[in-house]
Parts: sequence; structure tokens; C-alpha cells
Amino acid sequence: MGHRATHMAGFGLMLTGLSACGQTCCTAPVPDVSRAAQATDFLGVQTRLLDGDLVNFFVSAQGDGAKDSVVAYADCAAAQYALIRGYGFARHVRTNVAQEGGIWRADAVYTISPALPDGLRQLDAEVVVANCRDNGIPTV
Repeated sequence: MGHRATHMAGFGLMLTGLSACGQTCCTAPVPDVSRAAQATDFLGVQTRLLDGDLVNFFVSAQGDGAKDSVVAYADCAAAQYALIRGYGFARHVRTNVAQEGGIWRADAVYTISPALPDGLRQLDAEVVVANCRDNGIPTV
């Protein structure tokens, strides 16, 4: 098996302040995935519902930018899935990343919810999906 790491920082934390929710969220630095995405072939998303609001995404990518963009790809899939299900938010639970034979894979778990969830890594689904489009990263 190739390199395996847990990747917790990332692209999806797009909340800077949500006055409507009465909360202010902190942001982590957002990596520049636009260049990485241009050098990446996105190979697909598989989705598995684990429980009512707990969803597992398996994404894969290859190319020069795949290492940097595979986790963003999982965030994009989770955000789009939340919107499809009629929810506005997702919370990142965990992501495992592995590389084998030139293909990077991410096994990521998120909860989806209609309201801003608790947790350190919250995704505003509409904002994340818009950023994915801007950066050339596909969604489900």
C-alpha cells in the first residue's frame, strides 16, 4: 500500500462569519488548489450512506496535482451531496489519503445538516460548490 496519512486541514473551511447563525467561525488557510486541479484527472466519486446524516465518500484522482487536490475533491463531493439532499452544511469527520500506482485516493466521512453543525471543520455547501466550480474540481 502506498503513503497513508490522515489529512484534516483543507479546502472546505469557507466560513468566515455567519451572523445569521449567531456564530463567528474561524478559518484555516485555504490551499491554492486551482493550479493543482488543472494538473489533475479526477477519476470519480463513490458515495455510501453510513447513517441518516453520516456519509462516506471515496474519491480518486491522478496527475501532477492529484496529491494536493484529492482532499478538495472529497470536500466538493460532500458539499454537492448536502445540497442534493436539501441541506446547507456539512461537517468533516475524517479523511484518509493513500497513493498507489500513481492514483491518489481519499476515503472521507462527513455529516450533513440543515443548520451550521458543531465542529472544527464546517463546510457551507453553497460556498464550497461555487469554489469547486471556480477551481475546476468536479462535484457529484
